[in-house]
Amino acid sequence: MALSLIGLLFSSAAAAQNDNLRRLDNGDDAKAWEAVGRLDINGTGFCTGALIAPKLVLTAAHCLFDRDTRERITEGRVEFLAGWRNGRAGAYRDVARAVVHPDYVYDEELSSKRVRNDLALLELSQPIRNVSIRPFKTAARPRQGDSVGVVSYALDRSEAPSLQEVCEVLARQEGVLITSCAVDFGASGAPIFIIQDGEAQIVSVVSAKAEVRGAQVSLGTALGQPLAELQAELVAGNGVYLGANQGERRVRVGDAKQGMGAKFVKP
Repeated sequence: MALSLIGLLFSSAAAAQNDNLRRLDNGDDAKAWEAVGRLDINGTGFCTGALIAPKLVLTAAHCLFDRDTRERITEGRVEFLAGWRNGRAGAYRDVARAVVHPDYVYDEELSSKRVRNDLALLELSQPIRNVSIRPFKTAARPRQGDSVGVVSYALDRSEAPSLQEVCEVLARQEGVLITSCAVDFGASGAPIFIIQDGEAQIVSVVSAKAEVRGAQVSLGTALGQPLAELQAELVAGNGVYLGANQGERRVRVGDAKQGMGAKFVKP
């Protein structure tokens, strides 16, 4: 199922297959997933991210680019809303620094190379040390046929995350994971999990949705080496420093006072 052979195409019009999604509206359902959060980007769009350390959020690199200008976001406010659900979050943190994979190119056409490098690490302004928000571990990428799950926000479910507990790894090649997980606009950067020893561990993040012979699929980067390279970039002090001034009013995605609708990032 090589990308060059199966003709993967962005599905900008077709709706995702959401039949197996369960909305995490209440505390009992959501408590295991509080470290997944919504990333609000300058009050005009959002992605999904997941905490992998008290001060580090994993997401997709393309979330940090302006869709209109095609340029990297270098100023403004990116905020992580841990466990965002029905107007409240377990923790609110501004993003202080963002590192994207050095080989990621935003303007490339959909390809194995683009998806493989579509990874970013965000350093928060303050660590999240809340006993109910536990960072996730990461794990080696699963094999073809393995069961995985995904927790994501999206266009029509921006106020609470949704869980798809069982989807399948359809193929993996050239650092790309192709799964049957249901994703839609806003799900970019959403963590893809396996369960090991009764614990959810992240094996990939959502980069894009696509079609294979008329069926909806999701594409994600494998972790491992790309994640290690991002961590090295952080240690070296690289990346773009972000963040709004203290005391500045927070603007939420879809805030009615803006007089505009949200602009959603394509997964």
